[in-house]
Amino acid sequence: MAVTIPIGPQHPALKEPINLTVTLDGEQIADIDIRLGYNHRGIEKGAELGNYIQDIYLTSRVCGICSMAHSTTFSQGVEELLGLELPKRGLFIRTLICELERIHSHLLWLGIAGHELGFDTLFMYSWRDREIVMDLLELISGNRVNYEMNTIGGVRRDISDEVRPQILQGIKQLEERTKYYLEVASTEVTFLRRTEGVGMLPKEKAIELCAVGPTARGSGVEYDVRKHDPFAAYPYLDFKVITSDLCDVLGRTVVRVLEVLESCKMCRQIIEELPQGEIKAKAPRKVPPGEVLSKNEAPRGELIHYIRSNGTDHPERVKIRAPTLANIPSVIHSLKGGYIADIPIVFAAIDPCLACMDRTILLDIENGKRKDTMRWEELRKYSITWYKGKEIRNPKYQIQNKFK
Repeated sequence: MAVTIPIGPQHPALKEPINLTVTLDGEQIADIDIRLGYNHRGIEKGAELGNYIQDIYLTSRVCGICSMAHSTTFSQGVEELLGLELPKRGLFIRTLICELERIHSHLLWLGIAGHELGFDTLFMYSWRDREIVMDLLELISGNRVNYEMNTIGGVRRDISDEVRPQILQGIKQLEERTKYYLEVASTEVTFLRRTEGVGMLPKEKAIELCAVGPTARGSGVEYDVRKHDPFAAYPYLDFKVITSDLCDVLGRTVVRVLEVLESCKMCRQIIEELPQGEIKAKAPRKVPPGEVLSKNEAPRGELIHYIRSNGTDHPERVKIRAPTLANIPSVIHSLKGGYIADIPIVFAAIDPCLACMDRTILLDIENGKRKDTMRWEELRKYSITWYKGKEIRNPKYQIQNKFK
């Protein structure tokens, strides 16, 4: 007999709110449905209210782990609208931060994957080594997360000759530790039994469902924006696109671990071949009318920013397609036919960031129709009316008065 159970929006295995409705045949997943929209923050609308410089900092807060990826994608879109030619040194430094961020993201993911499998030793080891890359990012930018390195026309901070040996030493340590994690992923019995043959996503299905990033490359799809539509300093760098034909959670793990080694290799190239010169080009405040589609290979996969300008210092429209949103159809397919105990690791295998991708749909309840837009003042009035109707009061005040 089929049983339907909800998982989320609040659940110990979920770090962000999402709702899965799972139909089970015994312990096997017969069907699964997903509901998004619990964590929508209105960043796209907020970007229309700020100027282009303010929006660099806003877009970097779409995701704390991919802050450089988002601000780079936005910045290079605006730079294309302006027709700016960036100095080579600025492009190299921008790319260095992007690759250090990828190392940070993949090590963070490896720890979470270990935790979801009950392999907490792997979690503690990888997060300990994650401190190495966070220290390097702080050394370069002054920040451990949201690095705020980008500006329109290049980067805000240079790298001195005194700092370069420290960066190379940190990269060497990261390489040594990552080789150990590759050995763990390929030989440790507990890890293999929980990942091998779990969450299957055949190559044809990955292409059909438009999977991106390590999710797609773990199914043998050789596509990487850095190689196939290069940006920043990637045309000057020598690196491989890592793929696996395992098509399961183990394949996605191996791809991420090997990508860390490739990122270390790229970081070393950048430091050793860092060009001389300026780190940014001068940019005007106002952007001529036009539209642009800017792409980036974020740690989770292909990231897209659509920007439309109207000749002022404020964008008319900013639309963000985060890689997690692109990977939702593929993870639903991967879960079907599997077991309920595998849901946490299969879902974690796409490295989901729900705050990055959440969307809302506005409904006109009186007419039963979808509303495409809502003005800021209209949204403000709606929220005031909604909260008045709920009669929300201070919980502390209610508890105090309850005992009077």
